[in-house]
Amino acid sequence: MRLQAFVPLGLLALGALAALGVSLGVGSASIPLDRLWAIALGEGDGLARTMVLELRLPRALSAFAVGGLLAVAGALMQVLLRNPLADPYVLGISGGAAMGALGAMMLGLGGMLASTSAFGGALFSTLLVFGLAHGRGGWAPTRLLLTGIVVASGWGAMITLMLAMTPAERLPGMLYWLMGDLSYAREPGLPLALLALTCIGLLPLGRSLNVLARGPRQAAALGVDARLLEWGIYAIASLLTAVAVATAGSIGFVGLVVPHMLRLVLGNDQRIALPACALAGGTLLLLADTLARTVIAPEQLPVGVITALLGVPTFLFLLYRSGP
Repeated sequence: MRLQAFVPLGLLALGALAALGVSLGVGSASIPLDRLWAIALGEGDGLARTMVLELRLPRALSAFAVGGLLAVAGALMQVLLRNPLADPYVLGISGGAAMGALGAMMLGLGGMLASTSAFGGALFSTLLVFGLAHGRGGWAPTRLLLTGIVVASGWGAMITLMLAMTPAERLPGMLYWLMGDLSYAREPGLPLALLALTCIGLLPLGRSLNVLARGPRQAAALGVDARLLEWGIYAIASLLTAVAVATAGSIGFVGLVVPHMLRLVLGNDQRIALPACALAGGTLLLLADTLARTVIAPEQLPVGVITALLGVPTFLFLLYRSGP
């Protein structure tokens, strides 16, 4: 790759840092840039340090990690299916992960057990969608999209049934979590580590992913084990979605909007597109969460509302452009 190919990544990284500064400084009590800098240097008054380091910073890092995970998962699904409308939310993977996580919550489980349950739900939903959509000639994009929408609706019905059986005192928190909630995201270590490891681990596979994007037959002709790579993408996309859902609930359309927009600007080289999706997706959700907690402050909106307001018109536009 040429050196200038990394320029967009540098710009996106600067944008992510700027969004992080905005997120840390904006809120019910605004903190100016000079005070943020003092806090970063270990100075500043105790109240401001507590607000930034213990409240805003963990939430901001969690938002960045979740946005990056969803965007990378969406990019991988779009490479696999060669369809710009594919993403974990639309294909029902997010619904399966939410079903698994809610089941764990109803049993009183949390932490790693909830994440494991979410991964199981996401993987099961992935296999279900692709199994039902697989015809004699493979996966037709329209059939796969419709199957994903139907399965997502089925998960929605199951989640509604679970909520109807939930004790009243636990219902508001579960509903808010389902709409996308970062209020209780205080441990960004796991999602951030997974995002970094995924981007680093996929770099050596960038050329193979570029070949797979042209079709499994061409990939096989060029010596790529297409079937093994496809199963790897299934597992990775399910894991990324599961951790994102377990951290922040069901947040839609990040995995749809970000990869498609970046592809229009940066092209289809996955060695650049995947880390760019991680940075841009994280920045998008970070800004969306900042808006969600400030637009009607001191009350907060679910961040999934903000992403849906952006994603729904974009999805309809892409669906219109895709034709019959």
